[in-house]
Amino acid sequence: MPVTYLRNLPALAMAAISATGVLATAPGAAADGLAGAYLAGRAATYESDFSAAADYYTRALVRDPANPLLMENVVFAQLAQGRMKQAIPVAARLWGVGARSQVANIVMMGGYVLSEDYQTILDRDREMHQIHPLVDGLLDAWAQMGVGSVDEAIKVFDRLAEDEALRPFALYHKALALASAGNYGGAEALFAADEGQLSRLSRRAALARIEIQSQLAENEMALATLAAAFGTGSDPALDDIRARLEAGEALGFSIASTPANGIAEVFFTLAAVMNGEAANDFVLMYARMAAALSPDHIDALLLSAELLDQLGRYELSIATYKQVPQDHPEYYAAEMGRAEALRRAAKPDAAAEVLGQLVQDYPNLPQVSISLGDLLRQQEDYAGAVAAYDAALSNMPAESGSRWFLLYARGISYERLKQWPKAEADFRASLELRPDSPQVLNYLGYSLIEKEDKLDEALGMIERAVAARPESGYIVDSLGWVLYRLGRYSEAVGQMERAVELMPVDPVVNDHLGDVYWAVGRLREAEFQWKRALSFIRSGEGDGEADPERIRSKLELGLDAVLEQEGAAPLQVANDG
Repeated sequence: MPVTYLRNLPALAMAAISATGVLATAPGAAADGLAGAYLAGRAATYESDFSAAADYYTRALVRDPANPLLMENVVFAQLAQGRMKQAIPVAARLWGVGARSQVANIVMMGGYVLSEDYQTILDRDREMHQIHPLVDGLLDAWAQMGVGSVDEAIKVFDRLAEDEALRPFALYHKALALASAGNYGGAEALFAADEGQLSRLSRRAALARIEIQSQLAENEMALATLAAAFGTGSDPALDDIRARLEAGEALGFSIASTPANGIAEVFFTLAAVMNGEAANDFVLMYARMAAALSPDHIDALLLSAELLDQLGRYELSIATYKQVPQDHPEYYAAEMGRAEALRRAAKPDAAAEVLGQLVQDYPNLPQVSISLGDLLRQQEDYAGAVAAYDAALSNMPAESGSRWFLLYARGISYERLKQWPKAEADFRASLELRPDSPQVLNYLGYSLIEKEDKLDEALGMIERAVAARPESGYIVDSLGWVLYRLGRYSEAVGQMERAVELMPVDPVVNDHLGDVYWAVGRLREAEFQWKRALSFIRSGEGDGEADPERIRSKLELGLDAVLEQEGAAPLQVANDG
């Protein structure tokens, strides 16, 4: 069974969200001299501009230094940037005024961990300083490990495990704690129970078990766990582990070797569970804390960077990805993420440069070449895309489930390069691997129609594509268009109208509907659709199919005259009066 994060605890995540006080409104924000900074901070928070939010809220806090909600927003904005040193003093002020704040509690607990003051964690006011039932319980257990009370820690883990919802996480951290204390046999026994369910909790859980088995001098068993967890999947990190195990090397236990690392894993565990279930900025709070407590926690860095990317904070995301050391096995993953953030930041040339270097560093990894090919295809560098897809296909196993899509993507690139024989060969090879792919059926069928080649086969392909994706406007448009090109105008009307319902502001679809209306004699409606199509084309731009100059010619002269100018036979049109 492949490794997946456990996503069966939405109530856990939702409870955590409802407990947070970030983004709260400060009631005193309307005071003279305060409102501007406060409102600017609110606007920056809404845009996830954490640096600006921290600055504006700090300015507001200077004018209203006892306002706990301003303090809380400052703490959150600093933590979101990964600036623990700046967050801790303000969090301490929140505690000093007796405010209840989840983010302040998180930061203060992190501060005590960094100073190895585990006794203060154990002595905290659990009602005032609660974070979340799972986090609070695991904090207690790992703090007991920090003060040297292993037996007490195990009791806390066991008590947490009595709650069915928390049981997997309690047992996972109990196994980590046992391993950190050198009891690898006890840790492996927990992982082995229930047919190894615990090791399927997450990627890190599987890796922890592999390290534990290696510590038990069971490298063959560790290799079997690696294969069971990740199948034939390969990336530099997994390849490195596999090579070391096959060489007989004993892997060190790195997942939670110290109480601080164990508590970092607590925050990362909750971040991983909530990722995709809770708001990205809320998940970021936990991921940032994990990275702050364990600078070597690369997964926490990667998750933080991914969340920042999703929040639109591309520069901060890029900077976070760059924190992964070049000699780390996960450097490849970080650079892939950085390239995506650069692309989303509208810096495609920089993204291509990153991916181009990665291709040189990892020439045998098809994932890198695929990403480069996709980026170059989006930038209309079709020759470069073909070269990248060639490299990916040459390094991809013949049985890979992704080959069909790569052939499809390369076929698109060949088609755009006007190398139709190669494009058609790739499309047909893709269909051999995935006969019912609606994307490939639609693209090949539409292309054949445009070339007036194999029209009956093309119609069959598009009909199959529509049956598979009846809600896809592009595919329904293709069916309407092929019927139009076959002269079956009345049949085309319903399909084209349906396509416009599905994609009302697409210029190509509206243009096509105009042509179909003209063909059946609905001339005024045709002109209306052409005008709509023109309105949806951005100034100075066309996409090749929705040509604004051609549409204007149709409005001025009519479709028959335009077709005659282009050397095509005019349509037989009935006047609708």
